[in-house]
Amino acid sequence: MTEALQRRLDAALRLANEAAAMAMAMRPAPGSGRGALKGWQDWVTEADRAVERFLSGALGAAFPGDGFQGEEGGVSRGGSLRWVIDPIDGTSNYARGATRFCISVACLEGDTPLIGVIAAPTVGEIVSARRGQGAFLNGVAIRAAETCDPKQAIMEVGWSRRRTAAAYLAVCERVLAGGSSLRHGGSGALGLVDVAIGRLDGYAELHINLWDVAAALAILREAGAAVSDFLAGDGAATGNGIFACAPGMAAVWSDLPGLPRAVVFS
Repeated sequence: MTEALQRRLDAALRLANEAAAMAMAMRPAPGSGRGALKGWQDWVTEADRAVERFLSGALGAAFPGDGFQGEEGGVSRGGSLRWVIDPIDGTSNYARGATRFCISVACLEGDTPLIGVIAAPTVGEIVSARRGQGAFLNGVAIRAAETCDPKQAIMEVGWSRRRTAAAYLAVCERVLAGGSSLRHGGSGALGLVDVAIGRLDGYAELHINLWDVAAALAILREAGAAVSDFLAGDGAATGNGIFACAPGMAAVWSDLPGLPRAVVFS
């Protein structure tokens, strides 16, 4: 299995870079707002569909026995190992020509994330992890921050149209009450990766889908971050709340309203 996983990680790194180049070539000009709405503030562009078709085809050709699940096409193949893809996370940013978006590629065995690769092409970064082998930014090892004081902490709170504005604001107010700073960047995958890198001390979202977080779950664990059990209950199929943070902040933020607790996995 070790050799098989390494082959999949190598393929994921190569294909994520190729998909990132494709997305950049199709990227709308700033302010053009080129895309369609699947729902309230839920964007999709032709690049989302093209990148997912590319990744589905390439991964299927390389690993024909593996399953595949994409944001746009759903589950198209079954297998004990399955690829979970978000072709462009941060589509609302991408559709307006903004820079904060990424390609997210994960490989899971059942509900266990084994591989995570996230490519952020506008900043030339690729973050990767393989279970038990550490997490890396452009090949350099990363670790979650050592922050313990909420007055020094930065939290990103992602917004979900599936939850009320009051519920979202309750989380923000709790974070602000402890003296922490708030961010909202429009990409859940990049927000979670920023926790793994140590750029943020926490990321919380009341509801998010598996394809948004699958790669980040592998990366966060390998980077030593505290992470909630996203896959509890029916999280893989219907989504869940997520909370990830620097390990020293897990107890401080253990009572965020409407969110599960984050724990450090040994």
